[in-house]
Amino acid sequence: MLQVIAFFQDGCMACEEQDPINREVEAALQVHIESINPLKERKYIEEYDLRVTPTIIIIKDGKAVGRFEGVVHREQLEDAIRKYL
Repeated sequence: MLQVIAFFQDGCMACEEQDPINREVEAALQVHIESINPLKERKYIEEYDLRVTPTIIIIKDGKAVGRFEGVVHREQLEDAIRKYL
């Protein structure tokens, strides 16, 4: 099973830039990208060693197989997710 999580913070300019990219990737690949604010769900900070937002984690069969910190371009994100579909 494939899971993609996008971690963001309210008021984060880079997160606001990343969100429409995530929506485009969702539509193109027919995958769901779950958006989580780790400041509201703090367990994720330690679990995924979060240091910056935005951070996108690709999880395949319960194991993190891809990670992007900061804004990632659509093509790069699509390519990374496509490997695991």
